[in-house]
Amino acid sequence: MARVTQAELWYDGSCAIDKDLVELAGFREFEKIDIYNVDNGERFSTYVILAESGSNTISMNGAAARKVQLGDRVIIAAYGQMEEAEASNFKPKLVYLNEDNSVERSTNTIPVQKK
Repeated sequence: MARVTQAELWYDGSCAIDKDLVELAGFREFEKIDIYNVDNGERFSTYVILAESGSNTISMNGAAARKVQLGDRVIIAAYGQMEEAEASNFKPKLVYLNEDNSVERSTNTIPVQKK
């Protein structure tokens, strides 16, 4: 999860993400992403633009700004299509952030959900 640091209604629609986080997550500039707002349940799609390295910025821009409040916790996800052979060896990149959007840890597995 990340924390929304900015919401810029009158900016080209997108999600500005700290360049360091973009690289760590394996995102690409202008890649389509889905945003899941944990605080209000909104789910929407937009695309990645770069924010300044080391800024810890997560900014929802344009129409996406109406889907969040400053401080909301959001999950940012990207998906890919691949052949079965490639999918068998694929490892996702999961980046977990602290309250200030600094990196807590990065992994490629999710623990099995328990009852």
